[in-house]
Amino acid sequence: MSELLETPLHDLHVALGAKMVPFAGYSMPVQYPLGVMKEHIQTRERAGLFDVSHMGQVKVSGTGAAAALERLIPVDIEGLGLDRQRYGMFTNAAGGIMDDLMLANRGDHIFIVVNAACKDADIAHMKAHLEPDVSVTPVTDRALLALQGPRAQSVLSALDPKAATMRFMDVATLSLNGAECWVSRSGYTGEDGYEISVAEADAVALAEALLAHGDVEAIGLGARDSLRLEGGLCLYGHDIDASTTPVEGALSWAIQKVRRSGGARAGGFPGADIILGQLEQGAPRKRVGLLPEGRAPMREGVALFASAEGGAQIGAITSGGFGPSVGGPVAMGLVGHAHSEVGTTVFGELRGKRLPLTIAKLPFTAANFKR
Repeated sequence: MSELLETPLHDLHVALGAKMVPFAGYSMPVQYPLGVMKEHIQTRERAGLFDVSHMGQVKVSGTGAAAALERLIPVDIEGLGLDRQRYGMFTNAAGGIMDDLMLANRGDHIFIVVNAACKDADIAHMKAHLEPDVSVTPVTDRALLALQGPRAQSVLSALDPKAATMRFMDVATLSLNGAECWVSRSGYTGEDGYEISVAEADAVALAEALLAHGDVEAIGLGARDSLRLEGGLCLYGHDIDASTTPVEGALSWAIQKVRRSGGARAGGFPGADIILGQLEQGAPRKRVGLLPEGRAPMREGVALFASAEGGAQIGAITSGGFGPSVGGPVAMGLVGHAHSEVGTTVFGELRGKRLPLTIAKLPFTAANFKR
């Protein structure tokens, strides 16, 4: 087994009493002495600081970089405004999602953040299909922090007042604790907040400055998972993967009209025929929210059925757990289109028994983004 990688904040996590676990090839904090439940509520009510330095940061630069990336990603990149960010995904020839990502127009380059487990494959994919026409440059000397929660703005704007003027999905270069930081007003909790790219040498000092604020606590992967699940946000490799199309993944909203059939730059990306066809005619299955009855969570892998007895499997749970803000179990899953209507009752098979769940509207907790 290869040795786990460490982020620039590893020693700080250990000093803060974090329980460290392997995640995507890295040693990462799953929780701190506060505990997952309190870390979750802290982020919903005040502010939480996450280390997401394991994720991949990449610059794509050169004339025509946006147009080149549109050959791999089915979203409007050419029309993305200066210092604006957008959600997207790499697709394969079958229309499946190779990875989901964030991309930002920084003027002289497109800045992309990809998932940790996929970053090597993503960079190789971009280099193979984009170079030498444009340059693909991994950013390997910067950490990535996420400050999330309703008090994130007051905390960050105390370090640089410009933080308060940013809207959801704005990107800016801020001076934080003496360090030049690339900041987006975004995150993956359903709350307002920021993602902060900072030089490795300045990362610990910035994290300590943020944690010194009375409204901020360190938050681990456990609460990150329950927060994003309540927010109806996909975890790559679970809710979506290379066999899931964006339409099946309920991510059609991310594909702008200009890239759809009849749009000025329709198609031209891997799997376009399949994805554009599903956008018009529907997909055979769909990612849905699920509310199990009772208090017991139903987790990833639980088979779903249309009836309490008999019949073929109609889907499976892809993410599940207890939602601290919801006050009960929540889950997401992929189910056949015929059973995907909100309000439909389905049954999850758990230890030989089939227990009822209701198809629910996502997200489970309303998003608090700064529009």
